Amino acid sequence: MKSVGKIIGVFGLLFITASCMHEKSRNYQYMPNMYEPVGYETYGEIGFLPSNQEAMVPPANTIPRGWMPYEFENTPEGKELARLNQSPLDSLQMDKNLAAGRELYTIYCAICHGDKGDGQGTLVKREKILGVPSYADAARNITVGTSFHTIQYGLNSMGSYAAQLNTHEMWQVSEYVMKLKQDLIK
Repeated sequence: MKSVGKIIGVFGLLFITASCMHEKSRNYQYMPNMYEPVGYETYGEIGFLPSNQEAMVPPANTIPRGWMPYEFENTPEGKELARLNQSPLDSLQMDKNLAAGRELYTIYCAICHGDKGDGQGTLVKREKILGVPSYADAARNITVGTSFHTIQYGLNSMGSYAAQLNTHEMWQVSEYVMKLKQDLIK
């Protein structure tokens, strides 16, 4: 008798479920806002903001926090002026800076320039990018200043990394590039 009651209960449940089904819409929505999002106008009236609010433009001659403008222009003359520029990193923490520069170099640079700076990165070996020079190439005359300038603005097919690295990190990578250059020359 108990099993007959269970069978009737299951069939009743199936009948109720089938009668509520509709092919073109969902049966039941647990959280309807997740299925039917509410669209907002980007600068529309939200309540505490006035209507027709516009994006605010920063005041003239201001710079974002943590970013310092680079004093040399993105020109060949600017790169030659940067050649004489020295690293502002603390020489007492050079081991720490080189370790951080090595990590950043491995993330951003080694894919093209290679782990040793010989221009034989993974993309070069797969012939995806051609013409990546070795840091030991005497004709390039790489200095810490030109390395920073290249990271800041990019050069030839290499793009700028100023959006990925802050100023301190770019100097760390530049110092590590100089260490790789010294290791290749030996």
